[in-house]
Amino acid sequence: MPLARSSQGFTLLELLVVLVIVVLLAAVVPPLFLGFGGSAELRSAARQLAAGLRAARSSAVLRQQEATVTVDLEQRSFRVSGDPRTVRVPNGIAIKLYTAEDELLDDTSGNIRFFPDGSSTGGHVTLSNERFAYNVNVDWLTGRVGIVEQGQP
Repeated sequence: MPLARSSQGFTLLELLVVLVIVVLLAAVVPPLFLGFGGSAELRSAARQLAAGLRAARSSAVLRQQEATVTVDLEQRSFRVSGDPRTVRVPNGIAIKLYTAEDELLDDTSGNIRFFPDGSSTGGHVTLSNERFAYNVNVDWLTGRVGIVEQGQP
C-alpha cells in the first residue's frame, strides 16, 4: 500500500480566500464600532439625567419639600436642587426640554418639579445625536422616571 504524500504549506487559492475574508472584515467591523461609541455616550447621558430626576423625586419625598431639576439648554447642563454639582451633557448631543409652562424660567431653561407626595409637574427631556434619540420621561401623576429609546431623531 503506497503512502500518501503530505503537503507542506498552503495553496495559492487558500491564501486568496483568507485575504478576501480579512479585507471584508476590515471594511465592515470599524463602522460598527464607531456607531456604538456615539450611542454609548448618549445612553450614558440619558441615564445620568434619569438618575438626577430620580434623586430629586426621592429628595422631595424624604424631606417632604419640593425639589427641582433645572435644565439649561444654552449651557447644555442640568442641576438637581440641593446638589451643588452641575452635570454637563457631552458635545455632539442635542438636548430639548418639554415641561409645564409655569416651570419655564426663560427661553433656554426650565424646571421639572417634584412634590412631597411623589408627583411632579411632568415632562420629558430629549437627548439625541445624529443616529439615536432618548426621551427621559417624567410622569406627572406618579413622578416615575423612565427612558425610552426613539431610534432616529
